[in-house]
Amino acid sequence: MHGNRPDSANKAVERAKEGRAPVAIVTGVSRRIGIGAAICRALAAKGMDVMFTSWTAFDKGMPWGADEEGPDAILRELAESGIRCERLEIDQSDPEAAMRIVDETEKRLGFPSVLVNNAAYSVNDGYEKLDAATLDAHYAVNMRGTALLSVEFGRRFNRGSGGRIINLTSGQSLGPMRGEIAYAATKAAVEAMTVTLAAELAPKGITVNAVNPGPTDTGWMTEELRNGLADQSPFGRIGKPEDAARLISFLAGEEAEWITGQILHSEGGFRLS
Repeated sequence: MHGNRPDSANKAVERAKEGRAPVAIVTGVSRRIGIGAAICRALAAKGMDVMFTSWTAFDKGMPWGADEEGPDAILRELAESGIRCERLEIDQSDPEAAMRIVDETEKRLGFPSVLVNNAAYSVNDGYEKLDAATLDAHYAVNMRGTALLSVEFGRRFNRGSGGRIINLTSGQSLGPMRGEIAYAATKAAVEAMTVTLAAELAPKGITVNAVNPGPTDTGWMTEELRNGLADQSPFGRIGKPEDAARLISFLAGEEAEWITGQILHSEGGFRLS
């Protein structure tokens, strides 16, 4: 399988085997068809060792349900690709989660140089149903969890260059998200944080960017919704997890060292109705 990789990827895999590979943290990886899993695969293809987090309790309460075997299957798949991989089941609404994630990554794989904040909390909450508990639940994961993990990563990073933080957003600055007030507000806060944190962490050699993958089906869309969103795309389709993963993999690499403080909309020209 590795024979089809470009030389740069083969060299990265060799570094991984020798224990010299960059270490990446990817949060919110619980479904084999999810964006998080695609990100892990893309980073592994670059030869990065990966620590990913999952929280299957959230999926169990959602209409799409949990991929019960997903995290372990992803772990096996990544290990079979030749990298070192670890998994941590953790609730990022816990204020202590950030410190534990970085501690466990250092202990098991070494200090990380890449952080991908993919974990998110999202339930429908139009203005008629919105309450304090719903706002707090979104804030705890989407904003507080992302911020605390990002700053913990930034405080400990001491390599002088090569640090990468990549946040996932959903295009909140491009238009309204009806029925998702708490989600839109907390993800918009992540976009604002990205710009400011990029300026603060640049002297430490860390870039900070955000990626909006646009409408992407990871098993939660109805056929009606999928078809309707596809009609709004010039390409006639919605996003695939691999679309976002390719951009994130680029931002995590050496080639992206001069890109920071950016909100990148990787959504195939999707047009809001």
